[in-house]
Amino acid sequence: MPLPAVEATTLTIRKTALNNVHRQMGAKMVEFNGWDMPVEYPSSGGIIAEHNAVRGGVGIFDVSHMGDIRLAGPGALAAVQHISMNDAAQLAVRQAQYSALLYPQGTFVDDVIVHRIGEHEYLLVINAGTREKDFNWVRDNTRQFDCQIENLSDDFTQIAIQGPKGINLLQKLTGADLGSVKFYWVTRGTVCGLNNILIARTGYTGENGFEIYIPSDEALSARVWEEILQAGKEFGVLPCGLGARNTLRLEAKLPLYGHEISETINVWEAGLDRFCKMEKPEFIGRAALEKAKINNLQRTLVGLEMVERGIARDGYKVLDDGGREIGYVTSGSPAPFLKKNIALAYLPPEFADVGSTVKVVIRGQGVKAQVVQTPFYKRPKKA
Repeated sequence: MPLPAVEATTLTIRKTALNNVHRQMGAKMVEFNGWDMPVEYPSSGGIIAEHNAVRGGVGIFDVSHMGDIRLAGPGALAAVQHISMNDAAQLAVRQAQYSALLYPQGTFVDDVIVHRIGEHEYLLVINAGTREKDFNWVRDNTRQFDCQIENLSDDFTQIAIQGPKGINLLQKLTGADLGSVKFYWVTRGTVCGLNNILIARTGYTGENGFEIYIPSDEALSARVWEEILQAGKEFGVLPCGLGARNTLRLEAKLPLYGHEISETINVWEAGLDRFCKMEKPEFIGRAALEKAKINNLQRTLVGLEMVERGIARDGYKVLDDGGREIGYVTSGSPAPFLKKNIALAYLPPEFADVGSTVKVVIRGQGVKAQVVQTPFYKRPKKA
């Protein structure tokens, strides 16, 4: 007797408006947080070449998988203040800030960039893997405020133009005066013939680059992507994938949700206290952070540089010199620009001093590493 048919359930993989472009360019594609995304472009020379292009020149990334939440109305500022840990009251119109949405226990819903794009209008840029969760959380926790909450995540193709020559490239394609836009500020202007495009001087690479937000139409997105590549030829522009994006952000010690920050890690542990304004009015998570206090840490995020040969990977155990397990690696890889093997790890505070030595378990063996100053990479001041 034949078994009854079982209906197969398949997870739908989402695609950005540039998906066909990436495939036509021969990009190596991977599933990332439910999205079909390029991890590297063999035509660019791979991750190391892409990474170094951003450090020394310019690279472009499709970051359309990121989410966008708009809050607008008379109560928008009060709503943003209630759900985020930084002080949005300090933002001028067209200014942005790094912040985070916290659970009542002081741990992370997500980290975000808050843009004040109008007198009573804010745009939160959120992570790809937490889009729906974040929007639901924002909506559910702002019902008491006089503002509209909109999920604009599918409205934009978001292209990051990163690197010291990013301003030279983008200036060829816009009439906006990019030199007058400071780091973590935004403007609007014509880009590639498209009017009223949001241009943000932000990024996730450790470089002083830009991100542009254009309508998420496939043909339009493809045209803009190609025009950026053509305009950037004189600067050695390369298309870049998630692989380089990850190594770049690691060198700059920029946190990744699910690694350095999560629903089980609090603000003090993650070392993000400079962005958490405890002096501002009550916000979700504040009471728990008051109780936790920064000086009662059981673990803290540190930078490691491998002393002995080996690459520390995400999730690897960290031991003290006596072989006792004391922590774990959150992110680790070779650093293409620095030419070192580096990692971020959670360790007890007594092991966090620069110069302390530990061992990372690699293929069953303890491999020596040293705690070092972070960020591992800082862009030159002239950039």
